[in-house]
Amino acid sequence: MHSEQAPRIDKWLWAVRAFKTRSMASHACRAGKVKVEGQAVKPSREVQPGMEISVQTGPIKRILKVSALLHNRVGAKLAGQYMQDLTPPEEYRKLELLRKQQELHYQGKGRPTKKDRRDMDQWFDWE
Repeated sequence: MHSEQAPRIDKWLWAVRAFKTRSMASHACRAGKVKVEGQAVKPSREVQPGMEISVQTGPIKRILKVSALLHNRVGAKLAGQYMQDLTPPEEYRKLELLRKQQELHYQGKGRPTKKDRRDMDQWFDWE
């Protein structure tokens, strides 16, 4: 593959670590979770510099702007050179809230102990 040729969107998303595997990126494209200019795209869509891609990954919607073309997967530190993350901070706060909510969810080990109850009370600040 020549470096001038634009990569497929599923391959680019995998290469910049938006998805763990390329097949996950392809499935997301086919499911309509990857959009360019508000329209769902197929995995074979070519990526161009300056293109804004919105990706629904779990509870958050990430917005990535293509800075440079990339054909092979790179390390997490280098991935930032090939994209700009334009995701609003509210989306990341939503993710943090969900994580905290899951931590608070009692795992059903039976009745909470006195220590568990104190920890829950301290977390919720009952007064």
